[in-house]
Amino acid sequence: MWRYLHIKINMAITFQYNKTSLQSLEKNLKMRVRALPTLKNKESALRMEVKKAKDELAKLQSDIEEQIARYDKMLALWGEFDTSLLHVDDVKMSVRKIAGVRVPVLDEVLYTTKPFSLFSAPKWYADGFTQLKALAQLGIEEEFCRRKLALLEYARKKSTQKVNLFEKVQIPGYEDAIRKIKRFMEDEENLSKSSQKIVKSKREKEAAAEA
Repeated sequence: MWRYLHIKINMAITFQYNKTSLQSLEKNLKMRVRALPTLKNKESALRMEVKKAKDELAKLQSDIEEQIARYDKMLALWGEFDTSLLHVDDVKMSVRKIAGVRVPVLDEVLYTTKPFSLFSAPKWYADGFTQLKALAQLGIEEEFCRRKLALLEYARKKSTQKVNLFEKVQIPGYEDAIRKIKRFMEDEENLSKSSQKIVKSKREKEAAAEA
């Protein structure tokens, strides 16, 4: 009955003490050993992309702070500015893959600028438009970058979990299960041989006694 005893180890591998179960475990182990380098490469690539995205986000945040500082210098004048003259109409985007992860990419920001009189409007209006558009552009770029970073970070965490699962849990678990089955089968074979020797010796003694 030991041959059909089910064993569950800490990673939930269920196996039997027989050749079929051994072959199945060896196949699963081989598949994971082959896949592990690819998984590690993907994890490494995702780590690099996450770092790039973090650096990009930090740069955008610095640019936004710089732009806001310029805005603050003209704070006393902004009360005269007609904010309805500038409006963000649409944001065009596309999707591309980075290290196998689909992320949104900002293609274009469409604005509507209402005409105004250069003669009656304050002289700084033109510069005000430039600053507002730059600030809006940076804010939208930052939002896209945050989304990209979140997607890459999530994929990186999942990739790390899978690498750890294969490397620290499943591969050692399969190897341990295979060793147990092989040891059991060797012990069973040795026991069978010993039994055969005992039976053979007994029969020889009986045959000798009869002679």
